[in-house]
Amino acid sequence: MPTRNTSDVIVVGAGVVGAACAHYAARTGLSVTVVDRGSVAGGTTGAGEGNLLVSDKEPGPELELALIATALWRELAELLPPGVEYEAKGGLVVASDEPGMRALRDFAARQEKAGVTSQEVPADRLHDLEPHLAPTLAGGFHYPQDAQVMPAHAAAQLLRTGGERIRLRLGEEVTGLLTGGAGEIRGVRTTAGEIHAPYVVNAAGTWGGALADLAGAHLPVLPRRGFVLVTEPLPRVVRHKVYAADYVADVASGSAALQTSAVVEGTPAGPVLIGASRERVGFDRTLSTEVLSRLAAGATALFPVLGTVRAIRTYLGFRPYLPDHLPAIGPDPRVPGLLHACGHEGAGIGLAPVTGQIVAACLTGGEPPLDIHPFRPERFGDTAP
Repeated sequence: MPTRNTSDVIVVGAGVVGAACAHYAARTGLSVTVVDRGSVAGGTTGAGEGNLLVSDKEPGPELELALIATALWRELAELLPPGVEYEAKGGLVVASDEPGMRALRDFAARQEKAGVTSQEVPADRLHDLEPHLAPTLAGGFHYPQDAQVMPAHAAAQLLRTGGERIRLRLGEEVTGLLTGGAGEIRGVRTTAGEIHAPYVVNAAGTWGGALADLAGAHLPVLPRRGFVLVTEPLPRVVRHKVYAADYVADVASGSAALQTSAVVEGTPAGPVLIGASRERVGFDRTLSTEVLSRLAAGATALFPVLGTVRAIRTYLGFRPYLPDHLPAIGPDPRVPGLLHACGHEGAGIGLAPVTGQIVAACLTGGEPPLDIHPFRPERFGDTAP
């Protein structure tokens, strides 16, 4: 079992990705210390909508991760308490015109070859799935593999299931990495003292680049800001995760400029969550009325019934963005004993279980569930361009 200052592995970051890394490492029998300068799910995880999506991902390495993670979330839903609010409710992507439908058909056909299940929904059948949708839409695609979870509760429960094998040290900021004579990891230095372990996992989210810098390993993680509007509690007026077709393009874009696309979903507790926005403005937490106005307009265009509903609050978060839109997962050959599990942008909640499974395999000499070469942390080189 981990002691106060020694364990088999240290995970830096108590968001859902760090929690999943700790969870799967503990399942292999390792003792884990999870360190965070704040609280559990106090960063990006706590500001997330809980999306577990395959519908928004192009065929390729990230989609491969997502398909494995989808199955793992179903397993975790049986293990974790109902409070994590896992819902296998499916997603519905809609188009406003026929050119949009043609683009969705092409996208879905390419995804199908990669293992994604979807079904075209003609305009006159959309209301079978979502009775309150606007009547002017051209159609859409239903993705039954999409799901949702309450991310902060999920992170907490993933940590709790580790029992005594997982020790939490919250409110401690990592200020340095401890290394041996050959540069190998020996632990971390925090604001409360030293913690010793032969492995450190960088699950620091949007601060993953800063933690990598402490180790002398370049990793260009940048924050990408997003807002969410939350309505008053309602009867279930939105049954699926529903979003406009341009959301897929926004997710894949590398633009630093403001982008908004309509994303609407209900929750078991009643409030409707409305997104999505993306912009690179550093860690600026200024409330943007422009963004909120765009989100409200996009949501009411899809669901006119929301036009008379009160928005009771809004919150923002920072997605950990890497330039090629793929996370960094696995050992860093530049620093023996350092592993990374960050840079998932808006997909971290969905990809957390498979990330944790990969990290646990790397820690124990096991076989990862897929080829992790595309996610190698050193792919960006040693210095910023």
